[in-house]
Amino acid sequence: MKTINKLVLALFLFAISLANAAPPQPQAAPTGSGNGGNGTGAPAPIDMYVYVLAIVAIGLIVYFTKKYKSVKA
Repeated sequence: MKTINKLVLALFLFAISLANAAPPQPQAAPTGSGNGGNGTGAPAPIDMYVYVLAIVAIGLIVYFTKKYKSVKA
């Protein structure tokens, strides 16, 4: 039964990859004046909260690692 499940999964993944392998459609040429967008083209700055979230995430990883390590010992 496990072999059949693996075979069905492999065929499903193969079919999905073929379905998503369509060539890209050509883009229409922009018309009119302007830059064709609504921004300046500059990359968005990284806000300060991203750094805070990264520090909190690292802190939580360390906390839960120590918590579960002490439970196992």
